[in-house]
Amino acid sequence: MDFAVIIMRTIILYGLILVIFRLMGKREIGELSVLDLVVFIMMGEMAVIAIEQHDDPIMHTIVPMIVLLLIQIGMAYGSLKSQKFRNLIDGKPSIIIQHGKIDEREMRKHRYNFDDLLMQLRLKDIRNIEDVEFAILETSGELSVFKKGNKQKKKHGSFTIPLIVEGKVQQQGLQETKQTEQWLKRELRKRGHENIEDILFCSYQDGQFFVDYFDEKNNK
Repeated sequence: MDFAVIIMRTIILYGLILVIFRLMGKREIGELSVLDLVVFIMMGEMAVIAIEQHDDPIMHTIVPMIVLLLIQIGMAYGSLKSQKFRNLIDGKPSIIIQHGKIDEREMRKHRYNFDDLLMQLRLKDIRNIEDVEFAILETSGELSVFKKGNKQKKKHGSFTIPLIVEGKVQQQGLQETKQTEQWLKRELRKRGHENIEDILFCSYQDGQFFVDYFDEKNNK
């Protein structure tokens, strides 16, 4: 009888966890945030305890799992609505190597040592740091690497720099382009983009702007 109960609990909890993970959204394992990882660990521990302690009502496990799901959905909704909240929960990408120069301060800030850096560069098939133009530590902990090319270096690098996200000017992006907010507004007006609040996303790369409006209203 005990084995039958354990088997039924295992099947029920397995199905419940699958449903919960689907409702939480699709993300690759390497892209999990700290919040995702905490939720996954907690749910796994709850499931194990519920299977081992089969005399305890299973609802004592199902209810906390549903509460965690609601918290996760609420956090995801808050991240969609507020960039400040998103930065608080997920953090922001950090440039570890810029124009071939290592930023030691950023590495110390994220407790990211040279062994970590060299290991991730090897995983990207980079044998020499001199071959790297930019290396960006993503919020998932993965290192995005841009190699130096044979072409002459661009003034502002060779990767996309977000300047406007959800109608708000990104000061960090302006710092990376070494430009001001007045310059951004002036350049956008030249291209027919008058109102920054209407812009969902604007990026700058190799002297070119990409602008996308809210409600799928795109202008060139």
